[in-house]
Amino acid sequence: MSLDHQKVKRIVEGALFAAGQPMKLDKLAALFLEEEELPTEMLVDALNELKQDYAERGVMLKEVASGYRFQVQENIGEWISRLWEEKPARYSRALLETLALIAYRQPITRGEIEEIRGVSVSTHITKTLLEREWVRVVGHRDVPGRPAMYGTTRQFLDYFNLKNLDELPSLAEIRDLDTINAELELVQMGMDPNGQLDVEEDTGSEDESEEGTAVAPVEMEVMESESQAADSEQEPAAESAQAASDDAADAESDRAEQEQETKLD
Repeated sequence: MSLDHQKVKRIVEGALFAAGQPMKLDKLAALFLEEEELPTEMLVDALNELKQDYAERGVMLKEVASGYRFQVQENIGEWISRLWEEKPARYSRALLETLALIAYRQPITRGEIEEIRGVSVSTHITKTLLEREWVRVVGHRDVPGRPAMYGTTRQFLDYFNLKNLDELPSLAEIRDLDTINAELELVQMGMDPNGQLDVEEDTGSEDESEEGTAVAPVEMEVMESESQAADSEQEPAAESAQAASDDAADAESDRAEQEQETKLD
């Protein structure tokens, strides 16, 4: 018993909506029995037609690393995201730089990442990337210590709307991390509506610097005040000592004159 094309198309459409996760071609094909005699070409044609049917609608059919899925159109994601009150996750510039190095230079060790960035990679960064299942340990470098080598995962590709690593933008196309949201289409509406990836500046060193410069003038003012107070205390004492010295000199001069007059008499 063979199925007509339109029915196959409706079955695929319903399955993708009901699955709640991407489905590969073989999983879709497994929905049909052998006696239904479904050619693979008919399944591919059904998917292509669904892509065209939904091209101008609120949702779209997208193929990512894990298979096909329906998701919200990117140009209306801003409005759909208001359905959720939770704020989007925020990640530091250091984490995004680390993730970018793993994506473009994988497999790569933590030491190699630190050598490129010029600063150490905190344990919190690697823990966050592993917990999000964006990266995984793919092996160990055959050097002393056997450091772990990191690579990206299928979940990373799904989140960033990529079918494979070849779809990553070239390094020349990425101007800076402030535009990575637009370059890599970081908002994954529908499957992960709260997946907005905001870049958070690393301002810790700047804050410390500003606090340091703010403290210095205060300390200088205190020191100047103490110095002025000490000077003001010393001035009366110095004036009193000078006056006593002048009185003693005048008395000595008077006594010398009296002795001189006595000798003359």
